[in-house]
Amino acid sequence: MTDQAPESPLVLREDSDGVATLTLNRPDKRNALSISMLETLQGVLSAVTDDKSIRAVVIAANGPAFCSGHDLKEIRANPGRQNYDALFTLCSDVMRAITHLPQPVIARVHALATAAGCQLVASCDLAVAAKSAWFATPGVHIGLFCSTPMVPLSRNIGRKQAMQMLVTGDRIDAETAERWGLINQAVEDDLLDKAVAELTAKITSKSPLTLKIGKEAFYRQLEMDIDTAYAYVTETMTVNLMSYDAEEGIDAFLEKRKPQWLGK
Repeated sequence: MTDQAPESPLVLREDSDGVATLTLNRPDKRNALSISMLETLQGVLSAVTDDKSIRAVVIAANGPAFCSGHDLKEIRANPGRQNYDALFTLCSDVMRAITHLPQPVIARVHALATAAGCQLVASCDLAVAAKSAWFATPGVHIGLFCSTPMVPLSRNIGRKQAMQMLVTGDRIDAETAERWGLINQAVEDDLLDKAVAELTAKITSKSPLTLKIGKEAFYRQLEMDIDTAYAYVTETMTVNLMSYDAEEGIDAFLEKRKPQWLGK
């Protein structure tokens, strides 16, 4: 038996003006990341990767939670090392798929994001949250350290703040999350959609090729020493400058006109 009726997909996709909005749609389970939910999200992300019409992606959610983390009932119903390893490998693959997606990915967080749900927010390139939203890595409360969420969390916020969240399991509000760097912006609840729309509009006005080049370079150089990073991005900028879109963008700037991006 599936955990969702066939007519209610676990992840909804809606495309508009170059933006693909992927909505987690397991509201009765607080959008817990079951195996089927993760597999569905993985498939949708794969489809978006190859869609040249999409220039930005928004991950949103239906129901009272953005994402409550892994499905603990499913975990306890399927014990064993092999099952656990398969689950966390799948989840890690989904999170890495977001990083490797050529389009910028924005988390639209309207409510709680805990454990793997917090991991999902941290894995997105950008995040905007309602002020009523909150975040936590509470695994320590149940004897399960949030080790996989720790990976993107510790790459978004300071070490002391990340460790505080991980070892206490305490929640932080959206304004604290903004101050610590987990999200880009905390806004009044009724302004959440407006803030996300403004951000996606800015992104979709840019060259999709340039954004793809830049996003890949951003994550790759983070893991390099400074000398290697400069050598790598020097080559990246050289290749970027030889593209049509860079030449068109510079010419448009000099000619005081709007550029016409071709994505090449």
